[in-house]
Order: sequence, then C-alpha cells, then structure tokens
Amino acid sequence: MSADFGGRSGRQGKLSQWLRGRRPKQAAGDDGREALLLAAAEAGLPLAPAAHPAGYRCSCDRVGCPTPARHPVSFAWQTQSTTDRAQIERWARHQPQANFITATGMVHDVLDVPLDAGREALERLRTDGVEVGPVAESDDGRMLFFTLTRGTPEDEDEWWPCELDCHPETMDEHPGLRWHCRGSYVLVPPARLPGDDDPSVRWVRGPEHALPDPLSLLEYLTDACARYADGRPDPTGAAWPLRH
Repeated sequence: MSADFGGRSGRQGKLSQWLRGRRPKQAAGDDGREALLLAAAEAGLPLAPAAHPAGYRCSCDRVGCPTPARHPVSFAWQTQSTTDRAQIERWARHQPQANFITATGMVHDVLDVPLDAGREALERLRTDGVEVGPVAESDDGRMLFFTLTRGTPEDEDEWWPCELDCHPETMDEHPGLRWHCRGSYVLVPPARLPGDDDPSVRWVRGPEHALPDPLSLLEYLTDACARYADGRPDPTGAAWPLRH
C-alpha cells in the first residue's frame, strides 16, 4: 500500500510540476503592466502584441532590425488589434515580456512630437484651458498626444489625407510632428526599449481622459515644433536644450 501511495504521489508530483510549467510566468517587476494594458483597452484603444528588447537588440529574428522592440509581432496587426479583455489578458500572461502597440485610425489618432516641444505645448494647452486627452512620453525623445480619429468617416469620399500623416516606414521623413492615422501604430505604455529595464514609454496623462478633437491641439503642437526646429525660445521662458 505504501508503495502504491508512493507511486501515486510521484505521479502527482510530476503532474503538478508539468502543470506549473504550463502556466504563464509573470515578468519580474510587472508593476501593474496588465492593469495598464486593460485600462487602455477599456478606453477603446485596440491593442496587439509587439516585439520586446533582448538586451540591446530586438526579440524578432530580423538581423539588424531597424525598429527594435517598436513593431508588432504579427504582419496581421491591423486585424489582430482588439479591445477584448480576455484576449489581452491571454496575450499579457503568455507573453510576459512583450510590448504592445495600439493601431491608429480606428478609434484614435496620435500626434507624435519631439519631447521638449510636446512639454511646452502641453503647458500652453493647460494654461489656455484646452481639453487634453491621454498623453505618453518616451525615452527616445518623443511625446504622444492621443486624440479622436479623423480616419473613419461614414462616407469614404470624405477621407482627407494630410501631409503630416506618418506610417511606420516613413517615420524618418517626419522628425517634427507626425500624425499617426490610418495604417499606423504606436507603442502603448508600459513599453520598454532596448537597454532599459524600466518602462521607456509611460503615461503622463492616462487613458481615462477623454479623447479630444485633434484639430484643437494641432496649432499648439505645430507652433511648438516650429520653435523647436528653429531654436527659438520657449515663450514660457525656458531655453530649448542643445540638439546634436
């Protein structure tokens, strides 16, 4: 009897070990990652898994990846993107190191500007009492203003392109203001970039804030970007940092 018990115990131990191995592991220092992702989805931002840092490289198999840890995992990211809570929980738990992107032009757009220009514009917007929605900043020197989209008119003939429109393959052509609309995406907080252990993309204003009309922010952002590009002083009195 004791031998049988020992056999069953051994098999149960192996089964328990196998089950533990099947459970998704939580990343060290999760810091509420899943809760932040679910909050973004609840606010209507469609999400899809993205690559993550592997040291100073990208987790993808591409040699010399031009956008390490900044691109979706799947080529079908536009159709894969979702706000479904259960699906995002599965992704987050089974891919504990993955970054996430949010596809723009469906529910929201993103106005993406140099960090210092964005900070100046944000201060002016607050001073003037203009409604500002979610805002994120990135350690690679950008600030992201999340807005309502102009990309889903009821009549397709009403769709209007803009010279500021930016797509993943044209990022370098837009060093100033980038308008992420149809066919584009941005990383959603919290996300890490190569070489960083802590989140490199963070919320300044969370996704609980209502999305504003992009045109209500555009003049402030273009003015700040123009001053930043020309090296003109910030009207608040702060000097622009030296750019190399």
